[in-house]
Amino acid sequence: MANRPVFVPRHDGETLVDIINIEFDWHPGLAVSQKQKSVASLHNHYREQTGACAILEVSSKSTEELGSQLSAFNMGLQSKRGHFFSVEALFQSSKVFEDNGKVNGPFREIMYLSSAEAKRYDKLKSSGNIACFSYQPNTARPAVIWQLEPKTAFYDWLYINALHISPWKERVMEYEAFTDIEFNPKKSVNCQAYSVALYQALRVRGYLRGAVPAQDEFLTILKRFVLKNSSDKNDMNISLL
Repeated sequence: MANRPVFVPRHDGETLVDIINIEFDWHPGLAVSQKQKSVASLHNHYREQTGACAILEVSSKSTEELGSQLSAFNMGLQSKRGHFFSVEALFQSSKVFEDNGKVNGPFREIMYLSSAEAKRYDKLKSSGNIACFSYQPNTARPAVIWQLEPKTAFYDWLYINALHISPWKERVMEYEAFTDIEFNPKKSVNCQAYSVALYQALRVRGYLRGAVPAQDEFLTILKRFVLKNSSDKNDMNISLL
């Protein structure tokens, strides 16, 4: 058996996304077919416990094309010159590290790599501990610094920006819950399924009628709610900021 979170967008109340941890039958192995068996088991157990029907796996292992398209490896932003930057590459290229008082990064070159190459970039593993994020997709604008708290805020903001201009933004509104079989809350913090759930909640509540709010307004919106972090495996509420 394994335990993984299901992310449920809330259209009213004090939380934006609820996290429901579900025990299910894990199918070991690296093959996509094994991952999909685990997804099916997770979804079936969730349906049995909640009665919900419309649940979407958000990852490259999804059996639905929409779920694969929503992967941070595939989602991204297009530059005016036509260059595509994936969410994953933009996120990795924004990391700033500190090692014994020395600041390393951000490594802007990463944004031009494929998602897989960006995640494996050597300097990300040898530059110390993450100190903050510095987002600057082009030199025409100054870098925007994001602190490590609130947890996942920068990743969520980046992902939501990409989703909000994507062809998939209407279809995600049709689902009641989201999962990512690759996300292990014991090892990671950021989760694309959580970001999708957050997007739906913010949109239903009227916070995304136009463009995605800039950093200050986005953080101000989050402060209005009791947030649950994607890595809180015990479903504990945390207070951000």
